[in-house]
Amino acid sequence: MRIVFAGTPEVALPTLAALHASDHEVAAVLTRPDAPTGRGRKVHRSPVAAWADEHGVEVLTPAKPREPEFLDRLRAIAPDLVPVVAYGALVPPAALDIPRLGWINLHFSLLPAWRGAAPVQYAVLNGDTMTGACVFQLEQGLDTGPVYGRLTEPVGPRDTAGDLLDRLAAAGARLTLDVVNGLEVGALTGAPQPEDGISYAPKVTVEDARVRWSDPAFAVDRRVRAVTPAPGAWTDLDGQRLRLGPVTPDPDAPRLAPGEVAVGKKAVHVGTATEAVRLGQVQPAGKKPMDAASWGRGLQTAPRFA
Repeated sequence: MRIVFAGTPEVALPTLAALHASDHEVAAVLTRPDAPTGRGRKVHRSPVAAWADEHGVEVLTPAKPREPEFLDRLRAIAPDLVPVVAYGALVPPAALDIPRLGWINLHFSLLPAWRGAAPVQYAVLNGDTMTGACVFQLEQGLDTGPVYGRLTEPVGPRDTAGDLLDRLAAAGARLTLDVVNGLEVGALTGAPQPEDGISYAPKVTVEDARVRWSDPAFAVDRRVRAVTPAPGAWTDLDGQRLRLGPVTPDPDAPRLAPGEVAVGKKAVHVGTATEAVRLGQVQPAGKKPMDAASWGRGLQTAPRFA
């Protein structure tokens, strides 16, 4: 089949690479425009655009996919299908109607659970022990279309969102290729999503990533893992942000008040509403990440996190 692939971040690359290596033709990619990233705010191509440049695939970067120039180009390419992985923009009906088989989307949850932008983060944040991925028909509703295929993936007790997303991206690439192959020969029919079990996972903000020390230790642990690596957990230290890597609840540590810090020879603990948690990596503002024990040895007095 003739395909246009839509995606933007690195998590989309396994599926793009799998489709490109298959018997299907990836005629172009659709991705978000070049944007400033990193501390220097230099303008960079998206990971999908950079991959396409390296492989000689046409790159389409409309500011919005309803632009007439983009719609005209998509009609000229005449794809049979547009697979999507984390494209990052709403697709209007005028674009959805162009491919012969429409648009399909790889979504990293077991729909209808965790519809929205951050399904993996919310699965970790809410303590789910099982999640997965679905490939569904894209339509105007938010992740509401019929499902062509799904897979399951256990959530480990120490998984970060990044760990889980890496596994789902690899497994989801194989699932998407299977669905594309099935659609090509007319062997698949989408199954409507159930009307019960619906939940939503809106975009995770920087404020969402702030650690709430008044929460129980298990909730602090989940929040930190849910926002690792992005946007990254943080706490307030003397009016500045201190970034934190994953923490570990420690029921054997001395009881501390929420936000109270205890610096030991080999570990740094912080109080929560229940038992203390042991810090892993910390990153002071303007510095590189370091082991919490090394950071603690450099303190003159034990701080208190807000």
